[in-house]
Amino acid sequence: MRRSPIRGLATTLYRYPRAQLAILLAAPIGWLVIAYLGALVLLLVSALWRLDPFTGNIVTEPTLDNFGTIAGTEIYRTVAVRTIAFAAIVTATDIVLAFPIAFYMARVARPRIRNMLIVSILLPLWSGYVVKVYAWRLILSERGVLNWLLAPLGISGPGYGDVAVWLVFSYLWLPYMIIPIYAGLERIPGSLLEASSDLGGRAGTTFRRVILPLALPAVVAGSIFTFSLTLGDFITPSLVSSTNFIGNVVYQNVGVSGNQPLAAAYALVPVIVMIVYLVVARRLGAFDAL
Repeated sequence: MRRSPIRGLATTLYRYPRAQLAILLAAPIGWLVIAYLGALVLLLVSALWRLDPFTGNIVTEPTLDNFGTIAGTEIYRTVAVRTIAFAAIVTATDIVLAFPIAFYMARVARPRIRNMLIVSILLPLWSGYVVKVYAWRLILSERGVLNWLLAPLGISGPGYGDVAVWLVFSYLWLPYMIIPIYAGLERIPGSLLEASSDLGGRAGTTFRRVILPLALPAVVAGSIFTFSLTLGDFITPSLVSSTNFIGNVVYQNVGVSGNQPLAAAYALVPVIVMIVYLVVARRLGAFDAL
């Protein structure tokens, strides 16, 4: 009986598991190379072009003028430093908020309570990003819920501004910090904590010398999400403040002034920052916690 070509191919692939893996990964890796890495290459290439100030046309001759403009203009340096500082502050805030919650979920809460907390943390991720930002815009408005609650105390909320951006960012990215830390804490063997207690270690000593070092890769892994998401966001600053971030400047150069090469060059700033951040995170073992 003659064997069908499909059956023959299946038999051949069964003998070569690496060929099976290559076929399975060919489509997603190809899409990654074309859509993501290809876009980065185009971004780098367009950053080397320039906008002719007289004709308004893009000159495709390679030049580093855009990078010189960014480095030599104070406003661009200020916006870049502000964006990186905000990303660091939001990341630190989420670490402080997420660690106790994740520790309670991993080491204290009963299974039923733990499951309820996991659902409550993941549930906001199902709603739209813009919807959540607009909800915060209503909360922080002059006649919003926050001012209504604080009015009996004789104080008012922060309104729209840098504090509002910090609050909204910290809320938006908090789940991305809690889940990695929770996963890291859950993987810590209970025998290590018992051994520390048997050797006379107090709760604070056990936390500093056992829990925190073992959970550090998970904390760094969570910080990758919060830091990168804050670094590239421009919608939240536009809706709850008038402060410009890197994303806002890129958007203005593309949509308003039409200077796409300068926008591409400025968009490379967070890319470079994240490359450095990922190198440091890898040295700290963050990718082992993902």
